[in-house]
Amino acid sequence: MTREPVEILSAIELRRTLQRLATQIVEHNRGTDDLVLLGIYTRGVPLARRLGQLIAGLEETAVPVGALDITLYRDDLRDIGVRPLTPSEIPVDITARNVYLIDDVIYRGRTVRAALDALNDYGRPAAIRLVSLIDRGWRDLPIHPDLVGRKLPTARHEQVKVLLEETDGRDGVLLY
Repeated sequence: MTREPVEILSAIELRRTLQRLATQIVEHNRGTDDLVLLGIYTRGVPLARRLGQLIAGLEETAVPVGALDITLYRDDLRDIGVRPLTPSEIPVDITARNVYLIDDVIYRGRTVRAALDALNDYGRPAAIRLVSLIDRGWRDLPIHPDLVGRKLPTARHEQVKVLLEETDGRDGVLLY
């Protein structure tokens, strides 16, 4: 018998969470100077774009927003299978800038480790910060987000699915 997923965040709650995270990013960075948002493919990219729009609305200034493909830096390709490469889009030189990596869910920390390795190919930021919409715990590596939308303790067999209008046709977060 399959159980129905549990809604963790509704579309409205997701919107509010992103608004809060946008404000926290600006506060954490002490403004928008030298701020760059980089979303980790796949769902981190639309989240970064939304956060960029929200920050632009709050601060009345555009912040550079880009996308980072970590496929070639992953240590679990044997487990997850072949994935198509997507070009990274780094909108500015990240050297001496404050880069905020954006991802949908942090779990074991391996995605973020790969992202840190990938960033080395693009420059040496002044600082790298991690923003995660959902933190579900269970780290394999000593990597923790600086800003979190929602902490969600889970069992290892459970799955968290972030739904976004851009990729899934609707917004929400579900627990399976």
